Amino acid sequence: MLEERLKSVIRDIPDFPQRGIVFKDITPILKDQQLCSEIVDQLVAHLQGTKIDAIAGIESRGFLFGMLLANRLNIPFIPIRKQGKLPFKTISESYKLEYGQATIEVHEDAFAPGSKVLIHDDLLATGGTVVAASKLLEKLGADIVGYTFIISLDFLQSQGRLTRFTDRVISLVRFDA
Repeated sequence: MLEERLKSVIRDIPDFPQRGIVFKDITPILKDQQLCSEIVDQLVAHLQGTKIDAIAGIESRGFLFGMLLANRLNIPFIPIRKQGKLPFKTISESYKLEYGQATIEVHEDAFAPGSKVLIHDDLLATGGTVVAASKLLEKLGADIVGYTFIISLDFLQSQGRLTRFTDRVISLVRFDA
């Protein structure tokens, strides 16, 4: 089963990026091309029947499988980046972090208003970044049609924060503690 294989490969890094956090490191997955392909296959299977015009990936680990997924579905990829990293005209959304504030941006011409956009990131933790990304894309007229994650930290109970945008939340691996 894919979930068990992923759990056996994802590595826990204690006290990173700060004390008390256990970071879920997906980089060991990237060593296994077959496993990467299976991840994309599984995401595509979950999305069967969903009309998607583009996939937005959240910097930076959301770019890895977000781009692969967009390529497989033959649709555009939209990078959502940290403030100041995109070269063209952007719009931004600021949000609170556990330890401060952050701002993300997207190019103002990233997609046409009314586009059905799926948001991908590697991990759903507190949901702050993905909620900010959803608000950011809605400013440009996106219809958020779903979310895909490799990992969901279900014990943080953040999936409920996303349902105001869409009920389609897909995670391949769930951690309850």
